Amino acid sequence: MATNMVVCGHFEGSVVTRVGVKALKDGLSEYLRRVAEGERLVVTDRGKPIAEIRPAEEPRVVRQAWELVRKGIASWNGGKPRGFDDAPVLKGKGKTAAEIVLEDRR
Repeated sequence: MATNMVVCGHFEGSVVTRVGVKALKDGLSEYLRRVAEGERLVVTDRGKPIAEIRPAEEPRVVRQAWELVRKGIASWNGGKPRGFDDAPVLKGKGKTAAEIVLEDRR
């Protein structure tokens, strides 16, 4: 298997993997199987990203989030999203959105 493959994180249940061109070529069937299972590949040439291979069917919210990252509007470091340190309080309720969601789940 590829030695230059690095798993760099998760996004909405999708694993993101970086793989070099040669490693992709040598293990194409295996990588395509993994993509079919929901994994996303970033293909690199000498360490520089040149392409992305993703499942044909992704939830709309995942596509929209990746578009924001691509445009530079949002960023993602490969980790699990964190909330704000100073979460905004909703007008009239005196609670944060997170508190309201947690209450609703009970």
